Amino acid sequence: MHDFTKRTPEIRTERLLLRALVPSDLEDLLLLLQNDKVKLTYMLPDFPTRESAVKLFERLMNLSHSAEHLVVGVCLDSRVIGFINSTEITDHHIEVGYAYHPDYWNHGYATEALSAMTEELFRLGFPVVRAGYFEENPASGRVMEKSGMQRIEYTDTVEYRGKTRHCIYYEATKEN
Repeated sequence: MHDFTKRTPEIRTERLLLRALVPSDLEDLLLLLQNDKVKLTYMLPDFPTRESAVKLFERLMNLSHSAEHLVVGVCLDSRVIGFINSTEITDHHIEVGYAYHPDYWNHGYATEALSAMTEELFRLGFPVVRAGYFEENPASGRVMEKSGMQRIEYTDTVEYRGKTRHCIYYEATKEN
């Protein structure tokens, strides 16, 4: 069992700050969670009301302060532009997912944040960091490659938004 309370509270990169979510991040994260382009590449529900989206934000915020899960906001200046979260944790690896508001795509922010988080997860004792993406989103695969991950043989399929999606996976392995 890994204890995420032992993670570095704030990780600073050249341009970004990775940290736990706080109540003042609500509006920034709602813009991301309710964005139709984001929903094409990251598995999110449709929110029938603002309150239902706020409930997901509150859950993510609470998880970002928990010992059992990883959720960090990715901040540019004082604005949350994305987040990274754990999607699966085993004794052998941690799988992470990430989402960014489209206004911040194609600027290298996802690569910068994933690289920093991978190093932090290695420091926490995970020997392998894994991530996957929908085949129709090759830009996410490039993020993984630029972050030092390598494609692995494992693939998966999931049903999402009425379509069968083929998922491709990458991993980074801690060097001893």
